[in-house]
Amino acid sequence: MKIDLGNKVALVADGSSAIGKAICLQLAESGARVSCLTSSAETESECQKYFSDKGFDVTIYRADIGNFAECEKLIAEIEQAGAMVDIMINNTDFNYSGNFNEMSVQQWQDSIHINLDSVYNLCRQISEKMSERHYGRIINISSVYAKKGVSGKSAYAAPKSGLHGFTMALSQELARKGVTVNTVSPGHIKTEKEEELSQADTNEIIAGIPASRMGEANEVASLVDFLCSEQASFITGTDIAINGGQHIY
Repeated sequence: MKIDLGNKVALVADGSSAIGKAICLQLAESGARVSCLTSSAETESECQKYFSDKGFDVTIYRADIGNFAECEKLIAEIEQAGAMVDIMINNTDFNYSGNFNEMSVQQWQDSIHINLDSVYNLCRQISEKMSERHYGRIINISSVYAKKGVSGKSAYAAPKSGLHGFTMALSQELARKGVTVNTVSPGHIKTEKEEELSQADTNEIIAGIPASRMGEANEVASLVDFLCSEQASFITGTDIAINGGQHIY
């Protein structure tokens, strides 16, 4: 099955992570005009080189998506460049770990703000315009920890669980307008963080995954690519797990 996203405009936030980069590349391969959103000058420069080396023309933008005004300015800048966002991938991932009884108010608020408020800030800018055009794809990247209780992950699980509640509610508002809203919830995926783990920790994680391996970023990207396609136009309000059987629900 060939995915054709020709003439579609996609915005991936955060596009600088391993999963974000894989999604940008996959959507570009399917013909979309892709914009990658980063949060710092360092990641902006790194992404420019990465996509250039891969031979893809991906536009890089930098903004603090926790700031509503900056998101408003960002979308206006994209539109002034002659593009209306058809595909919005919310891939922001602030994975805070720590004992709840030792957690500061700031750590809790940062996790909620970065993982959840940013999704509102971006979707608020584009959902109405998608509705007016009777086409749109919004995909929110959550986590296996949104469904599976794990010690030390309360500050991370809370916004990631809230993300799917948001997905379900927004999908009901937009379904009649031709806009789908879905959640993708990865388990352990090979990223920079996983590569920093000791071999013992890696083995322990894999022992808890029935598929006996971690996932690949391009596997998540392929799922996202499908959900952006016309073939997935009847899928909305759902949460799709991609975790190798680590948690089934």
